[in-house]
Amino acid sequence: QAVPAGSHVRLNLQTGEREAKLPDSENGRSDTREERRRKRYRGAAGLGKVDVDANSFTSQELKKALAKMKESEKAERKVRREFPAQEEEVRKKFRPIEQLKEEFEKMNMKMETDYEIMVKLISKFNSSASTLDEKVAALYDLEYYVHQV
Repeated sequence: QAVPAGSHVRLNLQTGEREAKLPDSENGRSDTREERRRKRYRGAAGLGKVDVDANSFTSQELKKALAKMKESEKAERKVRREFPAQEEEVRKKFRPIEQLKEEFEKMNMKMETDYEIMVKLISKFNSSASTLDEKVAALYDLEYYVHQV
């Protein structure tokens, strides 16, 4: 759905909907706290008004969001049923991680996931046997892995 130029647009991670809000007042003066509290986002896909500052949603808003999620899930399943060849094609290109681990073990190589590496780094950092340099190195490595996540 088209939105006016200068609108604030965001993706609501709770509902999966894109939302747009008209820009703040044109005259340049900042809104009062009460006016900001009343500002509402309007769902670009017709979700309706959602109060951004509220910690809870009305049952109506939750029902609409859930219905939209179910609709998109049904559409996704329909696509899978209509185009099973595409899914098989993807499955042929990629192998399960368990199979990859077995193949690497046969080559005497140990494959670790990022999670497994991060757990080892945390235990190295927490270990009293580790030197200060080892702990610093573990923190640098952890920073790299956490940044990826």
